[in-house]
Amino acid sequence: MLDHIGIAVSDFARAKAFYQAALQPLGVSLVMEVTAAETGADAHAGFGASGKPFFWIGTGDKPKGGAHVAFAAATRAEVDAFHRAALAAGGRDNGAPGLRPHYHPNYYGAFAFDPDGNNVEAVCHAPASA
Repeated sequence: MLDHIGIAVSDFARAKAFYQAALQPLGVSLVMEVTAAETGADAHAGFGASGKPFFWIGTGDKPKGGAHVAFAAATRAEVDAFHRAALAAGGRDNGAPGLRPHYHPNYYGAFAFDPDGNNVEAVCHAPASA
């Protein structure tokens, strides 16, 4: 589980719309926003669950090489739904849903590049019967 992670995006509105759509199947939604006026520098949007943001996007400089973030999924069906939603929201495929046994026998993940080229993943560690 992540406590939080933040990434810089080039088009705040486009990225916010992408993540609202792509993360919805995982039960992750927009929890709060902080304006540039409030921070004195950059605008941020925090996505999370149960009122706690743990994934942030914001304006500002992008880290060299982009970012990778993996979101925990409770089921393999959620991983599949994430991948479909991410591609429908404008993401690019970076690995279809499936087992990645080189990580461990039950590692079921899917990957998509967001509109800024960050590698976003959903992963379920439960066996197929779960």
